[in-house]
Parts: sequence; C-alpha cells; structure tokens
Amino acid sequence: MSSLRILLRSLAVAGLSAALIAPASVARAEPTPAELTKQIEKSSTELERIVESYNKLNEEIKANKATAAGLQARIGPLQARAERSRADVGEIAVTAYKTGGLRTAQALLDRGSVSSLPDRLGTLDQLTRQHQATIAGFTANQRKLIDEKTRLDATLAREAAQAKQLAAGKKKIQADLDRLYELRRQAYGRATEAPTRSTSAASAPAISGSAGVAVRYAYGAIGKPYVWGADGPDGYDCSGLTLASWRAAGKSLPHNAAMQWDATSRISRSSLQPGDLIFYEGLGHVSLYVGGGQAIDAPSAGRNVLKRDMNMMPIQGYGRVR
Repeated sequence: MSSLRILLRSLAVAGLSAALIAPASVARAEPTPAELTKQIEKSSTELERIVESYNKLNEEIKANKATAAGLQARIGPLQARAERSRADVGEIAVTAYKTGGLRTAQALLDRGSVSSLPDRLGTLDQLTRQHQATIAGFTANQRKLIDEKTRLDATLAREAAQAKQLAAGKKKIQADLDRLYELRRQAYGRATEAPTRSTSAASAPAISGSAGVAVRYAYGAIGKPYVWGADGPDGYDCSGLTLASWRAAGKSLPHNAAMQWDATSRISRSSLQPGDLIFYEGLGHVSLYVGGGQAIDAPSAGRNVLKRDMNMMPIQGYGRVR
C-alpha cells in the first residue's frame, strides 16, 4: 500500500509539473494567412489615409506657390512705378524752374498781375498733390501685396512642416507594412503581388467621348502596382489613377480623393455611367466606374490595379467629371 501511495504521489507531481511547464514550452503560433491578410489590409487602410492627406497638402502647396509667384511678379513692377512717381514729385519743381518745360513753371515766371500769383501757386500745389496721391495709391497696393505674400510664405512654411509630419507618419506605417510583408512572404512566398504586363486596354468596352478615353486608360493600368503618391505611368495610388485616366482625356483633376469630390458634379447611383468616379466612406478612396457594376482602382500598398465589384467598401457618393 505504501508503494502504491508513493507511485500515485509521483504521478501527481509529474502531472502538475507538466501542466506548469507546458505553456512556456509550447511555441507561439504563427499568424494564419487570413490573419496576416487582415493585418495588412488594416495597415494599408491607415497608410492610404495618410497618403491622401499627403497628396492633398501637396496640391495646396502647389496652388499657394503659384499664387505667391503671381504676387511677386506684380509686386516688382508696382514697386518700380511707385519709386518713379516718388522721384517725380521731388524733382517736379526743380525741373520746372530750371527748364521752364512745364506750363505751370511758365505761368509762375510770366509777368502778370500779383493777384493771379496765388492761383498759379495753387496750380503747382495741385499737380504736386496729384503725384502724391499717385504715390499713396501705389504704396497702398504694394503694401497689400507684400502683406499677402508674407501670409503666403507663412502658409507655405506651415504646410512644409505638415508635409514632414505626414512623411514621418507614412514612414512609420511603411515600417509596419514591411514587417507584415515579411510575414506574408513567409506565408505566400512573396511580399507583394507581382506586376503584370496589362493587355486589358484592348478589352475595354466601346465608350464614346472623353469618358471612353478615361476608361480605356484605366483598363491599360490594370496589373500595375500601387505606388503611393504616384499618378503613372508605372504605378498609381487611388486618386493618382483617376487623375491619370481623366488627364488622358484632357481633363484636370487634383491628386486627392476629397478634392476630386469637390471638383466633380454629384450624381445619383441610378445615373452612374462609365468614366464616373465612385467615392468611398470618409473620402479616403476613389475608383473609376467602367460599367456593369465594376470599377477599376489602385487598391492599397502591396497590390496591383484591378477591376472589381464597385461595392468593394461602403460608398459615400458618385461624381461626374466636368
């Protein structure tokens, strides 16, 4: 009996030890392909929001730079004119008396009644004041333009700082994606989809007009990689693809989904035609409608441009390029 108790006690101790040791010794399970895909999609969505914000800021910076250049071009000539007017006032009396070239000076020097002298002096004073008013006008305009340029410079500096912040945020998410891509490489043998030579342009539906040109361009982009901030021809992000498609048709769109929303006319789902843009919830993604309930878009980092169901995510609305 004693031997049996010893045996049972030994088995119990061994079982308890095994239970305590087992959790530490079991290897941590690797994420499944489905889990990896879910993580990559989440990080890609975050990255795309940052990319679209970055694109929007770049569009604003370009517009402000153009405005600043226009202001600077106007400031230069106005400054020169103001300086000439200022010099004219300083020299008007001296020139008049030295050369007698002005009627006012001749009137002052001509013999006549003493009573007419105040009138003559008043004429010269009026001419001088007219020049001074001209100077004041030029100076006021110049000051206004300089103030606007100063405000623009401050805006550009602020936006440049914001661009750096966005780039830093993009860098962090890209690092997260790189980590996930490595796991994807282990699971699938490749971190990103392989770019393919597209022959889809030939299979584009026959659509007339500029919308047809945009649709054919989008078909030709199928298989090319998603590249953040790019508008072709070797890669695209979502708004870069819609921009490039309509650029081929001679229309200009900004490189940002939210700004493209503002640049297009609102239409209903029932009015949707090939070439129209489909905007998704939060205006963080946009695609090009190609008919039959299908759209072409640059999905996200690591993937290629593809044609798929237009209801790939919740839709916010539809836009027609003006």
